[in-house]
Amino acid sequence: MTAMVKAEQVCKSFGALRVLKGITLEIDRGQVLCLVGPSGSGKSTFLRCINHLEQVNAGRLYVDGDLIGYREKNGKLYEMAPKDAAVQRRDIGMVFQHFNLFPHRTALENIIEAPTQVKGIKKADAVTRAKDLLDQVGLSDKANAYPAQLSGGQQQRVAIARALAMDPKLMLFDEPTSALDPELVGEVLAVMKNLAREGMTMVVVTHEMGFAREVADQLVFMDGGVVVESGEPRGLLANPQHERTKAFLSKLL
Repeated sequence: MTAMVKAEQVCKSFGALRVLKGITLEIDRGQVLCLVGPSGSGKSTFLRCINHLEQVNAGRLYVDGDLIGYREKNGKLYEMAPKDAAVQRRDIGMVFQHFNLFPHRTALENIIEAPTQVKGIKKADAVTRAKDLLDQVGLSDKANAYPAQLSGGQQQRVAIARALAMDPKLMLFDEPTSALDPELVGEVLAVMKNLAREGMTMVVVTHEMGFAREVADQLVFMDGGVVVESGEPRGLLANPQHERTKAFLSKLL
């Protein structure tokens, strides 16, 4: 069976700064992988490489068997045209730390924007689906509210619904709760737990160790642009093998 995400020796530099130094990992269909590690360890950059928001400098990234962002010809890689990369990106939902909602559009309008504009779905069908998604994230009463009228947690749940409206096969979450007040974190994590239960493949950059322990199938600890340690979350959190992992977790747990 094809892995949903397969990274082979992925490297990324910004100028002289080497941010990713050969990341190799796999995520199976329906699995949740949590990426943890200190700030600057390369977690968010790796996430952005998965949907080609960042170009990799070396290595290969596959989603559902397709090479992302590049075409391979006679063993050489050629970058795709932006419009072809955008087509690949349609199938990959991404939820950012900051909600990035259109401030001048209601929750409902934010959700129907991409399906109608990018996929050409009829507006009436997109609205029906958007209402279902708002119900799924517990915001059926907020369809006509503007982002400024919503709490951070509510805005993030709208952002999740917006990503789901494109029917992605993979969801990427980049620290989705780190910009929220502590009391709002739980409502966003609850939506993510439901998604995991429904079998959505997810890669989550997070500091929420309770979520990682409860929901993830695989926990990956990154530091300095490399995977230091990975494994089953409960085992890894209870008994980390590597000194760097121990030092990091001791500050969090």
